[in-house]
Amino acid sequence: MFDIKTKKSTIISLSEVKDILSKLDITNADQIQKRTYDYVIKFSNPDKKKFKKASEQIVALGYLNLEEAYQILNINPKTLPELRVFTSGWKKLIPTEDMEQILSIVEKVYE
Repeated sequence: MFDIKTKKSTIISLSEVKDILSKLDITNADQIQKRTYDYVIKFSNPDKKKFKKASEQIVALGYLNLEEAYQILNINPKTLPELRVFTSGWKKLIPTEDMEQILSIVEKVYE
């Protein structure tokens, strides 16, 4: 079997995934790489600075960590129920006012 060890783990946005995969020769990529590339082309946000600033704003609210903020921003929820699916899965009880603020931050990233 393979002896694979993780050297470093970094949280990245979909646009950063797109940048990484765009350096590959997609014609020689495996099926997972092709599907991932197709997905990030459709759903990534091109403005990395906006994304980073928004993730910091979400973390500053005090309910989510950076990884969770990136997941929320990558998913781009549009409604409170969509956002609650994730926060409840993480066992996070966030007041409605703060959830609305998170949605507002996400919306600004995708304008």
